Amino acid sequence: MKFMKLGSKPDAFLADGKSIRYISAELAADIAISVGEVKFYLHKFPLLSKSYRMQKLVLKANGENSDEINLVDFPGGPKAFEICAKFCYGMTVTLNAYNVVAARCAAEYLEMTEDVDRGNLIFKIEVFLNSSIFRSWKDSIIVLQTTRSLLPWSDDLKVVGRCIDSIASKTSIDPANVNWSYTHNRKLASADRVLEEGIKFQERMESVPKDWWIEDLCELDIDLFKRVIVAVKSKGRMDANVIGEALRTYAVRWLPDSVDALVSDANQFRNKSLLETLIALLPSDVNSGSCSFLLKLLKVATLVGTDGLAREQLVKRVSLKLHEASVIDLLIPSWAPQSTKYDVELVKCLLKQYLLHGNYGRDYGIKNNEIGNGMILLEHNSLLNVGKLIDGYLVEIAHDPNLSLSSFIELSQSIPDSARPIHDTLYRAIDVYLKEHQGLTKSERKRICGLMDVKKLTMEASIHAAQNERLPLRVVVQVLYFEQVRGAQALTSTQRDTSCSTTNTDEESDKMTVESCRKLEKQMSRIKIEDGDARKKGKLAKKACRNSRSGAQLLPSRSRRIFDRLWPVGKGHGEHKSSETSGSSQSPTSVVPADTKSSRSSTRRRRHSIS
Repeated sequence: MKFMKLGSKPDAFLADGKSIRYISAELAADIAISVGEVKFYLHKFPLLSKSYRMQKLVLKANGENSDEINLVDFPGGPKAFEICAKFCYGMTVTLNAYNVVAARCAAEYLEMTEDVDRGNLIFKIEVFLNSSIFRSWKDSIIVLQTTRSLLPWSDDLKVVGRCIDSIASKTSIDPANVNWSYTHNRKLASADRVLEEGIKFQERMESVPKDWWIEDLCELDIDLFKRVIVAVKSKGRMDANVIGEALRTYAVRWLPDSVDALVSDANQFRNKSLLETLIALLPSDVNSGSCSFLLKLLKVATLVGTDGLAREQLVKRVSLKLHEASVIDLLIPSWAPQSTKYDVELVKCLLKQYLLHGNYGRDYGIKNNEIGNGMILLEHNSLLNVGKLIDGYLVEIAHDPNLSLSSFIELSQSIPDSARPIHDTLYRAIDVYLKEHQGLTKSERKRICGLMDVKKLTMEASIHAAQNERLPLRVVVQVLYFEQVRGAQALTSTQRDTSCSTTNTDEESDKMTVESCRKLEKQMSRIKIEDGDARKKGKLAKKACRNSRSGAQLLPSRSRRIFDRLWPVGKGHGEHKSSETSGSSQSPTSVVPADTKSSRSSTRRRRHSIS
């Protein structure tokens, strides 16, 4: 910290209790000056030689035959006046970042200018400010913090403005030129962790991040913080993402995490004012700031009752970055008159605006252009992320007993089909809702299960659904049917690969066999069947039959009995042979465990005839 010493005489000020200060000298004091609750017993001559205002006040007091002067609304209080008085007596006084502004305002009040005496206090303080304080990062911030209690004097003297300009200028310089101390305890952003080619690890550790200045500024009050951020933005050299990070860090520093603390009567107005200021400071670039941070602001805005304009601005920003959100970020508590635990209507609004902004499915007119294809791919990936996000959100809100069926269905149907290629998470949400809302009627259970496409369930989800007694019987049958179709299609594909492999030469046959084995292994791993590696070409068809029956074998006997009752299965060998040639067009129940023997014999005869 920078400091400046003035005067050379020893300090002769003494105290008599807390309210009386006097000078230890042979000459008796001839004037009493009251500053606040403290009374100073001093001598006229030293004061009059430095202060023009004291000259006028003493002249007025003499005209009234009084030896007492009362300094009303003295800036800085008794401590600041004592600094000025010691300077008048030539006593040693030390100025630093903590008292220099108070001393400057007090000197201005006492009119200690160059017109009264050369090298007066105002001149010396200005030299100290310009040559030391404003050139120091830490001292500038400390001085700026002290100006708040000295308003409007500090503002009128342009101390606040000069401090802000000094701080904003330092934040805008190249980080490589930062050679002063600063506070930086946060983890580096991902952009700062990326190493450029050729930079050594040690050099990277010693480099200064772009957001080095944020934590020091977060100690300022919101009014001063706002003025500094506005000045930083006006310089035009700061990245919008760094500005967004500064706002995020300030929100974490000053907004309480507890909901009770946010909405308490003592803090609600302060929190609301702080939040509205942060929203107003958001960069014009809508892509700046993380979606998680924006959703936290939206959560606080919902709780403290921020005005509609600020809330609409947040909703618009969040909707543009919804694909970056997480389920936890969307769990915003609802407020009256909503009865649900979380604000489902707000999520519906965010999703609606996101889809409107996206214009998904539009024709770019440059499909053969790599840039156009890249744009389409990015938008499609974003849409898939939103689909996963909403399905995960449905799982969470499905536990809420107050969530209506219509609200659940409306939110689920808001997602385009292309955003939901797999329905596993949706099935999980439906299952949770059925479990938590056991009073649903048969038609209501049918409605909610109609949201799910059983053809888009994975093997694991299908196995679970086939055993789920909460699902309607019709849904269970559909699950069984499409699993059988999937197994039959896998069998047909495997047989075709096997037939082609036997018609090639010996060298080509070996290559085709390897390829067929790889394809078959992929099929078996997809449906989670444990099989050994095929070492003989004659076992391929046999293992394919096992693969086709795996879906039915993994299903419970109850579900198989239901399926057999709905679709009668012929037991004859001719019927099974017909199913082999018809592929997936036949009912998947035509391949059942009862026909294993005939299937194996048929396969052996077919392999013998080919060879």
